[in-house]
Amino acid sequence: MKYNKLVRDRIPEIIQEKGGKSVTHIASDSEYWEKLKEKLGEEADEFCKSESEGELADILEVISAICKFKSIDIDNLEKLRKEKKEKRGGFEKRIILEES
Repeated sequence: MKYNKLVRDRIPEIIQEKGGKSVTHIASDSEYWEKLKEKLGEEADEFCKSESEGELADILEVISAICKFKSIDIDNLEKLRKEKKEKRGGFEKRIILEES
């Protein structure tokens, strides 16, 4: 089966442990960036379908990888999130904008 997608670091090892064989390559920076964005969308879609904590954790893992790749301090990202929430609010009030 062909995939051409970013997988977790231990997936080839796990496939081998189960008696399978995988063909892999190490992504260039540009390919890695594209695959990270694809993976973020994939994990978000999976969460929307399953609504599971596991899929939500996968989203966080991809965000963590993006932060590391783009040299974004994850603590600073959280600070930015809080600042934006302070200025514009969060989503707790469940407000649906119908017209503007």
